[in-house]
Amino acid sequence: MSKMKIGVIGAGNMGTAMIKGWLNDDHQKLAVLNPENPRVEQFCAAHQLPLFHEAHELIGWQPELLVFTTPAPVTLSVIKQFKLISAKVIMVSAAAGVKLTDLEASLPNHPWIRIIPNIPVTVNAGTIGITMGQNTKQHHELITKTFEVLGNLIEVREDQLNIVGTVGGCGPAFIDVVMDALGDAAVKHGLDREHAYQLAASMVAGSGKLALQTGLSPATLRDQVTSPGGTTIRGVLALEKHRVRYALIDAIDAASDN
Repeated sequence: MSKMKIGVIGAGNMGTAMIKGWLNDDHQKLAVLNPENPRVEQFCAAHQLPLFHEAHELIGWQPELLVFTTPAPVTLSVIKQFKLISAKVIMVSAAAGVKLTDLEASLPNHPWIRIIPNIPVTVNAGTIGITMGQNTKQHHELITKTFEVLGNLIEVREDQLNIVGTVGGCGPAFIDVVMDALGDAAVKHGLDREHAYQLAASMVAGSGKLALQTGLSPATLRDQVTSPGGTTIRGVLALEKHRVRYALIDAIDAASDN
């Protein structure tokens, strides 16, 4: 089977993360469009990726799918540079806040998809919110396979993408704070720093995988390890005393505040 040709427009943090995830899979042919930038040039050279600076150059490469990871304020103007590209090319926008109606109006003859990925796509363990636009039904399976490589795909309505982006995109930072605190606690009780962080990261990864694979609610999973009168329930009550759940909800609210 031939590799799908994907052009990534914008090799910032998110664009680079997605490229790395696809490189791990090695079932895609990738090319990058980006303004001149030494970091991007070194990255593309290291991975033997075609790097273009002009839209017509990427069009000449004949991609099958384009992913726009450009900043929202410039996304529509960048898209218009591709008005001569084949109508068969599937268009994907990772620009937060740029609506499907505006994307479809900018290049109306193309199928459009919006995605909100997060940085763990780098290691193929991302969370990707996705909304399909018009004329995408025949491409649904191909699009799904292409992005499932990068992690867990969550298909939602467009008006739900923002909260998916907040929990999925900001959530890793909040969990990093939790892992850092757990690491400090382990060090306080005598574990060396390296093993403390390894322990915290492994525990978070395993808990997430268990929740995904079983489909059980977090509350149910919590109850499975919370024995009556045991050590875990004492710790859970300490978290409740310090309103940790409220703090996390408040953090999401703050991050969602426009």
